[in-house]
This record gives sequence, structure tokens and C-alpha cells, in this order.
Amino acid sequence: MKKINSVTKLGLLAILMVSLVSCHNRSYRNNSSLTGWNSKDKSAAGFSSNTNYKGQETPPGMVLIEGGTFTMGHVQDDVLFDWNTTPVKQQVRSFYLDESEVTNSEYLFYLEYMEKVFPTSNVNYKDIYQSAVPDTLVWRDVLGFNELLTENYLRHPAYADYPVVGVSWVQANQYCKWRTEMVNSKILRDRGILKDLFSLDSVEVMGQNRFDTDAYLANPANLFEGDSTIYAKGLPSNVARKKGEARPERGAFTGRHAKVSDGLLSPKFRLPTEAEWEYAAKANVENREYNNIRGRKKYAWDGKYTRNKSRRTKGDQLANFKQGKGDYSGIAGWSNDGADITIAVKQYDPNAFGLYDMSGNVAEWVADVYRPIIDNDANDFNYFRGNIFTKKMIDAEGKVVIVDDFSVEYDTLDNGKLIPKALPGSIKYIPITKRDAYMRNNYEKAYNVDSNDGDLASTKLFDKEEDELETKPRMYNSPVRPRTIGESGLLMQEYDSEHRTTLVSDKTRVYKGGSWKDREYWLDPAQRRYLPEYMATNYIGFRCATTKLGPMTYKRRKPTTTKVRY
Repeated sequence: MKKINSVTKLGLLAILMVSLVSCHNRSYRNNSSLTGWNSKDKSAAGFSSNTNYKGQETPPGMVLIEGGTFTMGHVQDDVLFDWNTTPVKQQVRSFYLDESEVTNSEYLFYLEYMEKVFPTSNVNYKDIYQSAVPDTLVWRDVLGFNELLTENYLRHPAYADYPVVGVSWVQANQYCKWRTEMVNSKILRDRGILKDLFSLDSVEVMGQNRFDTDAYLANPANLFEGDSTIYAKGLPSNVARKKGEARPERGAFTGRHAKVSDGLLSPKFRLPTEAEWEYAAKANVENREYNNIRGRKKYAWDGKYTRNKSRRTKGDQLANFKQGKGDYSGIAGWSNDGADITIAVKQYDPNAFGLYDMSGNVAEWVADVYRPIIDNDANDFNYFRGNIFTKKMIDAEGKVVIVDDFSVEYDTLDNGKLIPKALPGSIKYIPITKRDAYMRNNYEKAYNVDSNDGDLASTKLFDKEEDELETKPRMYNSPVRPRTIGESGLLMQEYDSEHRTTLVSDKTRVYKGGSWKDREYWLDPAQRRYLPEYMATNYIGFRCATTKLGPMTYKRRKPTTTKVRY
């Protein structure tokens, strides 16, 4: 036998060491680092073991916005001198955002669903559908000829891809909730857990008999009064069939239901926060110049002007906005932005994140309650004003309370419109109590909308308790609508007769971005305006957001290992 030289010996030794390390790593991955139980042991004992999770899927119609730090607030010339855009440094977490505004066709799908599931002919649902319908009369003008827009803009196919308008902040939130149920029901259908409910002869999708994500996760039997025929085979079960156990019927549910730990279902859709929207609109990722990082980027695109600089399309407008007095589109056939009102989405180039129309076309609702100052000292991480902490309502038997067809409660908005507090088939939520917040160091109560700016702690009576006062002092002297109930059972149409000095209140919401009706000053993503949450206009739309779970980005970082010498 030939002698093995020293080089070959070192090579074999290296291969052996790599093999040992590989086996160790493979064993480490298969075993729990704290108990030694691997996934096979867990499954045999009936415990859940999710080793197939491959990351969160991008929701349909959305793009990932990788989080980071940025300067929130206007740092250009403030011609209005209202000082409500003082620059503050904020950290934003990663999230998903619609690549364009919600269009008329998408919103009409929502309306068709509401009309089908909550028919107005049923007395229990007679006000639900109407609460979702946009205000088409926002196009009217006492000195303008726009009546055809009131009749056609929402439903005519010529405007199908135009952004929906006439939607209040409250209605936009209701749409986001509905979208959550539609997306998750489709996921369960595609994974063989839920059948196509609208094609089943055994059930009728109406009222409380519909899919609701929270109700499903709490207990799948909450749906359709426990009717198991709505479910297909389900996910593969971890528990093997016992010896001698009868074989299930063909087509029966033999697996298990989806849980949060499976990572299948989408997080809830919602409106973006003001910080998220502004961060996404600025898209500082495309330009690392010092001024842009500091927040001095003026538009959603890179540059200081509204016209295109490229050779091929030089001089074309980069957004749909009002160019001057009596000039909403430019000169016909030349220097024209292509629209006199709104325009179909995605007609202009996207920003660096891949988002369309973040400057121009329509302004957009965001989630925040308006206050003149962003309280950076109180919180500089994922800032949001508007939290009302709630919990699931539990009955005497320890079960979650599901809103049924006969217990629908409505809120009467200041403009007299009725909005359901919760739709039939959904879980009823109630505000947390002081007992729930006892000895917590991160919050003390349920209602935090006016925290540090309007609540009792921010007034001269900060040392008092609310129970000790007959009336709570108001920081903002905004109108208070008289809430007198008439003989019809509805609010009487009355106005506040007192002298008021502001419109800022806990019901005032922020909207961002310029629109077809605004001059270019408002195209700056840092600009902010506000409107009561129950009002709608012909220049405000919205888009949805949802949270990115797990790491900030899909880019994987290599773990670092430190050698320890003994």
C-alpha cells in the first residue's frame, strides 16, 4: 500500500471535520434546542410542529416597503406658517402597501358582496349595505356642471380603473376589514381547508353565516353555526389514525384546521399610518444624498420639479395635479397631463418602492387622528395616534361572543349616517378595563387617542381622576354636535350654536398627498391636512396596508459565529 503523504492526511481530516459539523448542525435543526425533542417526537405526541414555514407571502396587489429611519415632516419653506409639519426623526417597521389606490372596480366588488350577504330586504341588515356606499354627490358644485359624474363615476366601466372617491375614513376602514376576510377565505380554499361557500347547496352565505378570520381562529365551529360541511379535507394531521379506528367517509374533514402558528393566514389589512405613508411616498432608498436622508425630498420622485427630465418624455408632467388657476390638465395636445379630474391608476411612473400615484391623482386617508405636533419625545418608533385597546368579549360559559343577526349595533355619525359597530358573524370586542391594565408600565387605559394632547393628564387638572369631574376639560374647542333623538329614532339635524375656534378633535383624521384638485405645493409627501372621519370628498381616496411579519427584509444575513477557547 502506498504511503499517504501529509497533504492527503490533512485533506481527509478536513473532510471528516466538515462531515461532523454538518451532522451536528442537522441534528441541531431537527431537535429543540431546549428540550431535545425533534419534530418527529412532537408529531408522535400530538404537538404542533411547523417546520415548513417559508416566510410571509406578499398579499395580492401589494409591494414590500422595507422599514428604516427617516425624517418625518416638512423641512422646505412653509408658506402657510401653521407649524404642523415640524421635522422629527422616526423609525418605521417594514410593511406591505397597495401599489395603487383602491379603484372603483375593486370597491364595486365589495359593494356587490355586501348587497348579496346583507340584503336590504332583510330588516336585520337594512342599513348595512347603505353604510358602505360612497357619497357620489361629492361631485356636485353649485356653479359647476358635474351632474353626470354623480351618476357615472362610481359604476360606469369608463371609470373602472379610476380611484374610488366619496369614501369617508370610516368607510375605508370597513373596506380593509372586509378585504381581510376575502383574502383569508381564498387562502383556506386554495389549501383545501374551506369549500367554496357560494357554490354550496347546503348553506346560504347571508348575515352571520359568512367567513370571519377572527371567529375562525377562535373556533372553526363559530362559522355557520358549527356546520362542518363547509370544510374540505383540511391540513395534514399530526395525529395518526389509531388501530381499528373506522376509516372516515369520502370527502369528510380528516385533517386539521389552520392556526396562527401555521403562518398561512394574512395579517389584518388596514389603512397605513401617517408615518408609514410618508416614508413609503418619499422612498429615500433611490437617493442617498444627505439632503434626502434628512427628509428634504420634495416629491415622490427624485428631483425638484414636476416635469420629466428624460430625453424621450422631456417636459411631460410626472403627476396629475392642478397646474394653475383654471388649469387642471394643461393645453390640449401639448403640455397635457392627461386628466382634468382623476385618472386611471398607474398612468405615471412609480416611485422607487414601486408605488403609483403617491403624489397627485387623489389624496389618501391614513389611520392617524390629527394633532398639530408629532410627539417624537413620547415615541419615535412606528408612531401612531389613535389607539383604543380592546379585548374579545367572553360570555358566562367562557366562549367568545359572536354578533348574530339580531344583535347588530349601530353608531350614528355626526352627519346622521348609520355605521354598524360590528358585522354579523364577527367577534364582539369591548374596551379593556383598568383591571386589565393594572400594574402595566406601557399603558394604563383603553382610550389613548388623546394621549398627551387632550387627555386629562395634559391639562391643568392632571392630578385629578376622571371619575371626580362632572365634565372633562377640553383641550380643543371643536364643534359638538347636539345628539337629540327625533320621533323617527334618528338624530335631529342640528348644528352647534356655540363659538368654536378649531376643527381639531378626536374624530379628525389625517389625509396625505396632493390630488387632481391641488396645486403642486400639496404634492410634497410631508404635507398633512385633516378632515372629520365621517366626511368624504371628490379628491380623497385610500389604499390598504398590512404588517410585515418576521425580518425587515427578505435579504438573509449570514450568522456570525464566535470561537470560544477553553
